[in-house]
Amino acid sequence: MSPGLVNAHTHIYSGLAPLGLPVPDPPPRGLPAILRDVWWRLDRALDEASLRAAARLYVAEALVAGTTVLVDHHESPDFIDGSLDVVADTCEQLGMRAVVCYGATERNGGRDEARRGLAECRRFIESNRRPLVRGAVGLHASFTVSDDTVREAGALCRELGAVLHLHVAEDAIDVTDARARGYEGPVERLLALEAFPPGSILAHGVHLSPSQVRQAGDHGAWLVQNPRSNRHNRSGTRTRWPRALRSRWAPTGLCRTWWPSSTRSTLRPTCTAIATPRCRCACPRERPWLPASFRISPTPISTRSRHSAAASGPRRRKERARHHLDVDRRRVVHDGRLLTADIDEIRREAREQADRLWKRMRSLP
Repeated sequence: MSPGLVNAHTHIYSGLAPLGLPVPDPPPRGLPAILRDVWWRLDRALDEASLRAAARLYVAEALVAGTTVLVDHHESPDFIDGSLDVVADTCEQLGMRAVVCYGATERNGGRDEARRGLAECRRFIESNRRPLVRGAVGLHASFTVSDDTVREAGALCRELGAVLHLHVAEDAIDVTDARARGYEGPVERLLALEAFPPGSILAHGVHLSPSQVRQAGDHGAWLVQNPRSNRHNRSGTRTRWPRALRSRWAPTGLCRTWWPSSTRSTLRPTCTAIATPRCRCACPRERPWLPASFRISPTPISTRSRHSAAASGPRRRKERARHHLDVDRRRVVHDGRLLTADIDEIRREAREQADRLWKRMRSLP
């Protein structure tokens, strides 16, 4: 018997990506180009139906793989208002605990777009009554928002007692942008603009220095590793594990920032086993996952989830080994089978919506 896995930073909206995500030919090189030509086109093409299908597929497969908490960072610029309800309703219905936010940005529509993103975070946090889901305040990344938006995000966190969730130093562009604005780096920018509440979630951190990691840890941040995303998005490092995160000065978690939704696929083959307290690789010396109970808001979220498998610990090698999963005293997976929905129907709907989504994505200017 073991606690369920926690995916500490992910994008549920990318759930349809394995079903034929269009990629330019030749493929873009470097993170800024990949974001512009692939991921930012995908999130612009999302509507309510495609987001719901993506969320249902992602959450269902994550549960079957043994994940019981998703810390989600959402973006859908043409469907902002009410988008967090779609994600949260899916998690609640299928039995997944989640922390959700909208990643406010100015990259498409300037300050008005950022205000709408922060307003969605506010609306959700104030109205949410779902037992399994909590809200956070989100920013996309430091380099896509102005100082005014960062200040507003910090003020909203203080007003609502929420934490901030954003990408930090995923690419060197985040560092050079912060310096061009007069700050030493993105961490220093957040601190100067009073947008660094304790418990905040900083994703990637590839280009942070050891001193910045220590500074973030001193202010109570979670620094979340994203090794597979770093590798696929070519985030400016030869290793998918940020070496500065070897520091013991900050709590460190592991994420699956995009498909597939299984945390275990991220851990192997780089780490020797999920149950080992230390990895024999370039990853930090902390345990490579978040504990099943952690503070992301003034009220702790305790998963109270149980994940039992016929083969457990280092001997468990099959991704979908037979196991049971209980969330909040509710059996959601039994013998590796999802109980809260028809996963075959979820997959059929996902394929249909994926075809529509790729057509819209290709038609974007």
